[in-house]
Amino acid sequence: MTDKAFQDYYPEQFNYCYGCGQLNEHGLQIKSTWDGDEAVCIYLPRPYHISIPGYVYGGLIASLIDCHSTGTAAAAAYRAQGRPMDSQPPLRFLTAALHVDYLRPTPLGVPLELRASVKEIKGRKVVVASTLSANGEVCARGEVVAVQMPEGMQ
Repeated sequence: MTDKAFQDYYPEQFNYCYGCGQLNEHGLQIKSTWDGDEAVCIYLPRPYHISIPGYVYGGLIASLIDCHSTGTAAAAAYRAQGRPMDSQPPLRFLTAALHVDYLRPTPLGVPLELRASVKEIKGRKVVVASTLSANGEVCARGEVVAVQMPEGMQ
């Protein structure tokens, strides 16, 4: 794995996302890195990320899959173009579609491991498949269709 997270490369103006923005003091501030061809993120849910006692709220799971996948999409786009992640112009991706399958209840109080792989890169679109595991068991699977941020938003 690399030491610097994908999100550490985000330019300041794009670094406020609730899930992955390091400048959002109330956000999740997830960190994703490459582990070979997969992107990995470890996140420890807080006690207030509860659904019912002992289990993680499903909206948090969706947010983690969403932001880990869009970060993976950006990193994959840089890789595909042979560019370092701090090169200009910045590549930021937004969610065009998010699908999450909840396979089993996700326990609260243990680190969650997200793993993502790129299924397709085509033009400004990247499709990413992710899993979220707790205690070595896959609790949720997701797929995100991420699209490169339109120039007018930059």
